[in-house]
Amino acid sequence: MSIDEARDRAAEKGLDLVEVAPDARPPVVKMMDYGKFKYEAARQAKEARKKQHTIQVKEVKFRPGIEEHDYEFKTRHARRFLEEGNKVKLTMMFRGRQVTHPELGLEVLSRVTEDLQDVSKVEQHPNFEGRAMSMVLAPIKVKT
Repeated sequence: MSIDEARDRAAEKGLDLVEVAPDARPPVVKMMDYGKFKYEAARQAKEARKKQHTIQVKEVKFRPGIEEHDYEFKTRHARRFLEEGNKVKLTMMFRGRQVTHPELGLEVLSRVTEDLQDVSKVEQHPNFEGRAMSMVLAPIKVKT
């Protein structure tokens, strides 16, 4: 039908004429309440945002000469972060001359990785940046 006829029919029913496929010949249009359509789309988008879980990267800092209690405490925190579904960035910070012995820091990081292997997988292997060595662990998806 002609555009004028379509506009008249839409006006009779109190609806809007919305172009659905502008590239088609002839163009395809639809009669609808455009305000209501936009409102429903916004509500659906808001509902989808509510349900999605954003993954954060939590950071746990270690030092090469860490004591046993501190190590367990920080590892427990990292485990909790992973169980909540967040990624964990393990940072090994070196002070002064400690930077000349990166293998000591690497030992601690590999020990943490070993202790958390049941709830995580290595996403980024240890790399040295200035006076810090860091790696990222991601949670393992648990099938329920």
